[in-house]
Amino acid sequence: MNNNKKRALISVSDKTGAVELARGLCELGYEIVSTGGTAKALTAANVPNIGISEITNFPECLDGRVKTLHPAVHAGLLALRGDPAHMKQLADLELNTIDVAAVNLYPFKETISKPGATMDEAVENIDIGGPTMLRSAAKNYKGVIVLTDPADYGEAVERLKTDTADERFRLKLMYKAFAHTAVYDSLISNYLGKQLGLVMPDTVTFAYEKAQGMRYGENPHQKAAFYRESFPVPGSVSAAVQLHGKELSYNNINDTNGALELLREFSEPCAVAVKHSNPCGVAAAKDIFTAYCNAYACDPVSIFGGIVALNRRADERTAAEINKIFVEIVVAPGYEPAALEILKRKQNIRILELPSISAPLPAETLDMKKVVGGLLVQEADRELYIGADLKTVTKALPTAADMEQLKFAWKVVKHTKSNAIVVAKDFCAVGIGGGQTNRIWAAQEALQRAGERARGAYLASDAYFPFPDCAAAAAESGIRAIIQPGGSIRDADSVAECDKAGIAMVFTGQRHFKH
Repeated sequence: MNNNKKRALISVSDKTGAVELARGLCELGYEIVSTGGTAKALTAANVPNIGISEITNFPECLDGRVKTLHPAVHAGLLALRGDPAHMKQLADLELNTIDVAAVNLYPFKETISKPGATMDEAVENIDIGGPTMLRSAAKNYKGVIVLTDPADYGEAVERLKTDTADERFRLKLMYKAFAHTAVYDSLISNYLGKQLGLVMPDTVTFAYEKAQGMRYGENPHQKAAFYRESFPVPGSVSAAVQLHGKELSYNNINDTNGALELLREFSEPCAVAVKHSNPCGVAAAKDIFTAYCNAYACDPVSIFGGIVALNRRADERTAAEINKIFVEIVVAPGYEPAALEILKRKQNIRILELPSISAPLPAETLDMKKVVGGLLVQEADRELYIGADLKTVTKALPTAADMEQLKFAWKVVKHTKSNAIVVAKDFCAVGIGGGQTNRIWAAQEALQRAGERARGAYLASDAYFPFPDCAAAAAESGIRAIIQPGGSIRDADSVAECDKAGIAMVFTGQRHFKH
């Protein structure tokens, strides 16, 4: 056999560009080998090709499960072209080299994305021959052009035509092939882990797809990109559609994520403003206009240049109110046409539409933080508090109305960077102190920002009071009731301070650190 004959193997589930690739290779003198549906598509397009069985001398069997797992295929891919012994063995075995391999895999991701997909359907769409061919071809990248992405077909043909398929180009294709199989295997392993109910397995891999490159990261000297999960997460920033404005930046995405996490706590009309990952205004009201106005009033200085998230359709008067200041982003489930036109008058505002903005957090959601040399993974902080653990520890008892206000404050403090204190009144955050290295500083910051609005208001702390100083500061500012986890060895001292001032205090038994 003439093992110097140029041969290309095309076996693809995604037929995009396959006919054009095959025609281009035919024009360059390549013999095309194909399989199954690919062969049918090429034949229908009048592209000459031979079936895989013609080079293996073995029929496809087991409903096509076994067709490319054969020495005639893998010897043709793996033989080192510059090794005389390898080439002699091919000749002795009457085998031919395979010089181009265009392969993509069974649609496993698409299969498990379908509602009601069964385990049997998922398993049937786990490709075996495809990844094996890709790995063989990629390993021998100096001798084989390996193609997994239809976007590379045209360049590959052109480089073969002009003899410019250099080592760097081949190395790039090798990288893409192994990245392709790595993502594929990650999707499979994660799917199986989910079927088993595994939450923190011994080894873990994640598949992310690049959504956009970025001009820079947190600071202009840092390179950055945004990668989204392989499956859309309802209610997340990655699921939003941008209607207007410049591309989102690293900080934009991070801050919007924080705003959406807090907004998810509310079913009633609510507006959230976030600046540098911390809420700077939160309010719930009977309508979204009132909610926004009250959120703005929390901190009219910090909201400038911040993120505004609404859980109701933005109406005309809300848009007009927002446009009185500069905000980086507005995100809402929808916009009245007039509201959209008003917001678009500002060139630099980013407008995001997220119809699923109120979708609950998916059960499998994990919270991850990258550290140098490792990855911290935890379950998402879902529970607001466990009702059975709520305990009034003071002589003064909160009314039902007090409990609703305390619950509001507790929702906000849950999403404020620790150490965190939130002062709330009339379902508005009127003072937020977050990111402090000790709790009294957070309390002083929140109370100072609240000013006179603290009188008769409600205070929430994300973790227990280690000393009575926070309770004393609350009493001095006229706080009506406090909600905090409790659990300090000095709880009795804080209770005594509250009793002295007639403040009601509730323990949740559950803290909400956020770092």
